[in-house]
Amino acid sequence: MSKEHSYEIDGVNYKGYFAETDSEQAPCVLIAHTWAGRDNFVDEKAEELTKLGYHSFALDMYGEGKIGTSVEENSSMMQPLLDDRDELAKRVLGAFEYVKNLQQVQSDSIAIMGYCFGGLVSLDLARNCSDLKGAVSFHGFLSGPEQSKGNKINAKILALHGLKDPMVGQDQIDSFSQEMTEKNADWQLHVFGNAMHAFTNPEANDPDFGTLYDKDADNRSWKMFTDLLKEIF
Repeated sequence: MSKEHSYEIDGVNYKGYFAETDSEQAPCVLIAHTWAGRDNFVDEKAEELTKLGYHSFALDMYGEGKIGTSVEENSSMMQPLLDDRDELAKRVLGAFEYVKNLQQVQSDSIAIMGYCFGGLVSLDLARNCSDLKGAVSFHGFLSGPEQSKGNKINAKILALHGLKDPMVGQDQIDSFSQEMTEKNADWQLHVFGNAMHAFTNPEANDPDFGTLYDKDADNRSWKMFTDLLKEIF
């Protein structure tokens, strides 16, 4: 059974999508959306995960389930959270706490994955939540905030990156690698040599903007992700 859930953070209403597997008690995977908001893409990924035996919760980072309809609108919703990583962390932590308290969820078996902006959201939850089991970024931003510089990372980290992604430069890769190493995290970074940004999205077809679907990178990255879930759960 799947349905939309409303949850509240600091008086603001957020709308997530909870997809249940057949097991009454099971691990749960949070899914963090792209800059466009919680759309059908992440809701469908939540349904895919139930077939593997996991509950899944597509969270809402913008409130009221807002979905952007243009590059300008998407950017206007995402940028304030990139500029205020404390607020970003508060929102994803709020979703984590909501899911942790759902009766169907094994509270000590929660991971997160995310796409693009959601990749950063996933990594920031790992930077700020000691109870998280794993965090996976699909073609996400990698640089960490100063605020969490001294925080220990307990979650297993998997970053999946396209070498030709113009939105994530070598500076982010270097800073991410240094951060993970200094924090002695259990981390992996996989680079797909021919992939650009948004390589998991079949509708991505704008190489001039830097977004292009790559079937091989999509399939391989999903396998790496699901292999990690088997390992941590």
